[in-house]
Amino acid sequence: MFIIRYNYIDRLKDNYLRRGKGNTGPGSLAHDWLRVFSEDGIVPDEVYTGLNYGSPTHNHGELQEFINAVAAVPVQLKKESPQYYQIVNGILDTYLGKVPESFTYKGVSYTPKSFAASLGINPDDYVEITSFTHFPFYTQGILEVFDNWTMAKFYNVPLDELIQIMDYSFSNGYTVAWDGDVSESGFSRQNGYAIVPLNPAPDRGPMTDRARFEREPGQGPSNGTQPASAGPGPEMNITQDIRQAGYEGFTTTDDHLMHLTGIAKDQNGTKYYKTKNSWGTDRSTYNGYWYMSESYVRAKTIYIMVNKKAIPPAIKTKLGL
Repeated sequence: MFIIRYNYIDRLKDNYLRRGKGNTGPGSLAHDWLRVFSEDGIVPDEVYTGLNYGSPTHNHGELQEFINAVAAVPVQLKKESPQYYQIVNGILDTYLGKVPESFTYKGVSYTPKSFAASLGINPDDYVEITSFTHFPFYTQGILEVFDNWTMAKFYNVPLDELIQIMDYSFSNGYTVAWDGDVSESGFSRQNGYAIVPLNPAPDRGPMTDRARFEREPGQGPSNGTQPASAGPGPEMNITQDIRQAGYEGFTTTDDHLMHLTGIAKDQNGTKYYKTKNSWGTDRSTYNGYWYMSESYVRAKTIYIMVNKKAIPPAIKTKLGL
């Protein structure tokens, strides 16, 4: 919530300069976290929970309504007054709490910046990588998703190499930050897995045959390589062209950021990426994890963020890293 607090301030400034056409809503991309971490630091969750409104869980509906209302005022007046930012900070203080100038954590006194420095995290070690054909491979280009309000550039590689990077990361002790589409009916929240069916329902598109996926819990991939029972059926072979068509046809959307932590296989040997969600352990069949098939990841990834050391050397050289 410390990161979110500062991100709100940054987005409100951007919204003003865009004359009210910016993104003031919830949600951002991974590089926004890195930017706030670099500029403002970070604090432990127990120091700044962001729960300043009598709720055990986060619900920003009312906060967001006030943010949207206040954001419109300086645009109308064509001026950001000191009072405007006093009001913005008052809103954020009310709902999220005041940011501590210093705090004690595990017996040590820190500021947000000194605590960030103590963690040994270098934001320059991380890069964001995508795979689309509307800008050249092995260059950097802008992804046109709404949450990319900073107009950040992403490294671009062929689809097979995007998969190679993810697999290489796991085999070398790194995990992967993943951003992509979770709105497909092939993404079964009930059963904890996401697939791309080989035979979709007629005229409903390649990922909307809900009946194929809404099976009984426990019929997806197992935690390791042991079979569950019956599982998801055959899937489409996702090519670069199919992936691009999903993006340009607006069926592949920027929905959610999650954390890929490893690889699992189902009873048919189908590869899945073990995916840690942010919704807790009680809203998933697999204790807070989902399992996205390789076909789903090929089709529905917007981008990944990885440590530079998690990129195969040959691909790293092509990217000039």
